[in-house]
Amino acid sequence: MSYTIQSGDTFWAIAQKLGISVDALQAANPGINPSLLQIGQTINLPSGGNNNGSDKPSPPPSGGNGSIVGATGGSNGGGDFIPYSGPASAYPDPSQWASYTFLWAQNSRLMLLNSSPHEVFLIHRSIETVSASSGIDVRCILIIIVQESGGNVRVNSTNNGVHNPGLMQSHNGVGFNAADPEGSILQMVRDGTEGTVHGDGLMQLLERYGNYYEAFRGYNSGSVNKSDLNDPVGATGNYVQKAANRLMGHSWAGM
Repeated sequence: MSYTIQSGDTFWAIAQKLGISVDALQAANPGINPSLLQIGQTINLPSGGNNNGSDKPSPPPSGGNGSIVGATGGSNGGGDFIPYSGPASAYPDPSQWASYTFLWAQNSRLMLLNSSPHEVFLIHRSIETVSASSGIDVRCILIIIVQESGGNVRVNSTNNGVHNPGLMQSHNGVGFNAADPEGSILQMVRDGTEGTVHGDGLMQLLERYGNYYEAFRGYNSGSVNKSDLNDPVGATGNYVQKAANRLMGHSWAGM
């Protein structure tokens, strides 16, 4: 049996839709890079799909509503860097953001510069798992990973008074464990999105500020000048500006 890739499809989404496991789907497609799926591409389905046996994937983790926010819809993306500035209202509305399919294709290529195809696949699956449990837009998790680490699972930790390890340079969370790549990649994404016992993640910051752009500034700086999101408040001045451009699917030198 075969399946034709549609807009928004990932191995995780296909597995959920058809009642099979991601591992079985990956095993049936040894020559396919799950990070680089294209609309219209044909993949193999494992035998015994749509069954009620051990191949059926686990339900989405508890804590969110089980849906992957931002996985469908969105614009076609593309364009050049725009120097957004001012308050959150001066930045692109989320309805204008590029589609998750576009953003994943654009950014997974950057990840592959430093992480293996399987590690990038695990990042992809972890982003969707954590989006489902946290309710955070899957595109926002993706672009903060790229912003903080370029998707390099072995990225060095930073320490400016706080230990910031891992893919999202979280607040004293975990880093990559070569002995447990799947578990450590998932935890790195959880730490940055859902927070740690030591500090907030995107989920807490979105609840506090009410919009993603101020949440991004809070994530980078710890505090927010709401009238000027390019105010670094001791951190990176263009952090929110770059995040907005990433969400729009814009391209620029050194991105």
